[in-house]
Amino acid sequence: MKHYKAIFFDWDGTAVLSRKAPVEDAVNAMRPLLDKGVKLCIVSGTTYENIAGGKLHSYFTPKQLENLYLGLGRGAFDYGYDATGQPTILVDRVPDAKGILAVHDACYRIHRELLEKYGMNTDIVFSRPNYCKIDLMPANNRGENLFLQEGEAARLQHILQQHGIDSIETVIAMAESFGTPEMPLRATTDAKYLEVGISCKSDNVDIFLERFKAEGITAEDCSFWGDEFVEIEHELYGSDSFMYTEKSKAGDFFDVSAIEGNRPEAVKVLGGGVETFLTFLKEQA
Repeated sequence: MKHYKAIFFDWDGTAVLSRKAPVEDAVNAMRPLLDKGVKLCIVSGTTYENIAGGKLHSYFTPKQLENLYLGLGRGAFDYGYDATGQPTILVDRVPDAKGILAVHDACYRIHRELLEKYGMNTDIVFSRPNYCKIDLMPANNRGENLFLQEGEAARLQHILQQHGIDSIETVIAMAESFGTPEMPLRATTDAKYLEVGISCKSDNVDIFLERFKAEGITAEDCSFWGDEFVEIEHELYGSDSFMYTEKSKAGDFFDVSAIEGNRPEAVKVLGGGVETFLTFLKEQA
């Protein structure tokens, strides 16, 4: 078995089943690797408060936390820990008030165009740091499992076609067209949500890979794990696919989701969900 010097992984649906699920199994699997000096990087669209109730650091010693990093908020924040074991923001990509209002205005324009031109209603979550979540399927409730569910991509296609929209790519192109040269917008989707803002998971991954170079860790020494690599539409893949970048492409990519569908060519589909990923961590130790 190849042993990795750095492991990047999604949180919801990969390391834990849901945000309210116990985290003990995940942190118990993480501790031995942190003790060995393996870099563990949680790369998630959520906020620090939604990971172990904002108390992830309380499960580890300050020494262990030297090797734990988090890229959160869809590229908005990169976290490490200080000498006392408290989370500290290493990099943020949060615009000033004028910038975030420009993102909000663009997302309202997307909502308005979908409603006016196509009769398609959406909801918008404005409270994210540098992006908005546009709910394309407000009637579809994920409950506690906030990651891509079986059949959602097909359901979205059906809804779009009912409203005369040929593909989600059309919606993404429309969303990105509302950006400006000063503030280009990046739109991604996990079927239910269209997320529109100024960064994504790629930014998190790239900044940590650059940071690890100083310790002699290259992309070939890294693996990348998630449960949302599956194709939403032709060659349009889920949020975890954005961990695959020019800087990370030499690494190894694994999907623990059992959802049927195509993945990027570089991704190996393992299935098995959280259990598969935690077993991998234990074997690495």
